[in-house]
Amino acid sequence: MKNVEILLRDHVEDLGRCGQVVRVRPGFARNFLFPRNLATLANDENKRVMERRAKKLDLLEAQHVAAQDARAVALEAVVLQTSSKADAEGHLFGSVNAAQVAQMLRDKGHQIADKDVRMEGPLKQVGTHKVKVHLHKDRNAEVTVVVDRA
Repeated sequence: MKNVEILLRDHVEDLGRCGQVVRVRPGFARNFLFPRNLATLANDENKRVMERRAKKLDLLEAQHVAAQDARAVALEAVVLQTSSKADAEGHLFGSVNAAQVAQMLRDKGHQIADKDVRMEGPLKQVGTHKVKVHLHKDRNAEVTVVVDRA
């Protein structure tokens, strides 16, 4: 089957951005893109309309990126402190997990979901640790978590 040229009406992950002309299989266009209003036929009139829409979407995306960057800067400045029982060598009897870090961030006024705190494993040692917080797509911030001996 021959691929068809379509014009994207919105950003489609792994395919293209709004206003871009792409070639896809006819079934993908007919069964997925057209019913969800993500694409239209690639003609001159639609291209002019999509240029204006693409400019608006790019402006909105730039504003969103700027807001996420400001949020990342605010989170980078946060230092979370917690205390837990530990032995003489500094090993915690319990641990500090992602849910606890997210709750500490929420207590400080930052709206972070538990799933957005990215840790390789729970913190099991007294000391200063850096924890990644996922904000949006490829935007992350590092929060400092200080674990003291109780």
